[in-house]
Amino acid sequence: MSYHVLVDDTFCSTDQSHRYTRGEYETYGEALAVCREIVDRFLRHECASGMPASAVYFRYMMFGKEPSIVEYSESLDTSPGFSAWDYAKVRCEELCSRPAERNS
Repeated sequence: MSYHVLVDDTFCSTDQSHRYTRGEYETYGEALAVCREIVDRFLRHECASGMPASAVYFRYMMFGKEPSIVEYSESLDTSPGFSAWDYAKVRCEELCSRPAERNS
């Protein structure tokens, strides 16, 4: 059994030629960590001090990368799945609720 991380560009979501494979992983946990990092990298780049979570999430929906996990096995799919959009929504709230860091 292996898990493949596929990445779609939300800006070109209807054009599957923009999809690429990020990698193949032995465990679901490894694939999940890669997916989360792809989303987190975009959100950290987009999140500015004082920016509301809804604005960051909107930018993610328009311009972010949407990773997904596909399980390849001979048995039934038992992976819990991954929703990049659900994860991004939660992370936007977490990132935007943090107090601004002060330069010391």
